[in-house]
Amino acid sequence: MSPKVFIFWDNSNIFISAKNLADDRDGWGSRELVRVDFQNMFNLARGGREVASGIAVGSIPPELKTVWENLQLTGMRLELYERGQASGKEQGQDACLQVHMLRALADEKEPQVTVLLTGDGKGYDDGVGFHADLKRMADRGWGIEVVAWDLSCKGALKEWAKSAGVFIPLESYYESVTFIQGGRQARPLNLTHRSRASVKGAAMSPEAEQLISEAEKRAEKAEARLREIVEQRTKENEQLRQEAEKRAEKAEARMRTIEDQKAKEDERLRQMVASQRNLQDSSFVRKRLKQARRRARGKGR
Repeated sequence: MSPKVFIFWDNSNIFISAKNLADDRDGWGSRELVRVDFQNMFNLARGGREVASGIAVGSIPPELKTVWENLQLTGMRLELYERGQASGKEQGQDACLQVHMLRALADEKEPQVTVLLTGDGKGYDDGVGFHADLKRMADRGWGIEVVAWDLSCKGALKEWAKSAGVFIPLESYYESVTFIQGGRQARPLNLTHRSRASVKGAAMSPEAEQLISEAEKRAEKAEARLREIVEQRTKENEQLRQEAEKRAEKAEARMRTIEDQKAKEDERLRQMVASQRNLQDSSFVRKRLKQARRRARGKGR
């Protein structure tokens, strides 16, 4: 029988660290617009396996209601805690996850796989905190997977996870587990290189390995098909852009021709008017000369 997967998700830690990375990955100003794609994050944590239990913790400002509703759509169970009035910080989230981790350790007769989404490794030296409880689970044969941002994960937790189980840096999946509100959408998730922890003394069943392999192949095909569609759309858009530019160039050339013709016509008309005025002026001068001659002849008589 394949080991069960238990997911423990510290959403605040994951989200805040994503904000710290957003400006570098998506450009300045992205920090306030970056969001976590809960479904892809859940699928990354699940790793193509069946989830026995999933618990996520967060805080409860009213403006986050929609956020929590979206997180619950993944199937995760959600527990929310108020922020402290004095500190403004979230209260009880770490302790909540630790309680659920220890309950799973106590309730399960056989070692299973725990997946922790966080970056917080404080408290280990005192025998408390996520790191200490993960070690308790590892000592009982559990498979350990830590999913966290490399830039913010406590070094001791990260290095221990690499040696005792699996450490998955979220930076490798940034474009899939985040999106920019009003901008970049999350890319399809590719689990091809997603490592998985094994349970001590228990191997993954051939059936489970086959299911995971088939799921990965389907994901690869889906991503390849999506890339084809994106490339095709890109080519089509480029062709449309080039055609539009050509039409614009022709229209501009036609407009310049019309303007040149109009300028020539205006010049020709100006010359005609000037010539007409010259003729009129010459006729007027000849008429005055004739009048002057007549007067001169009249005086001569």
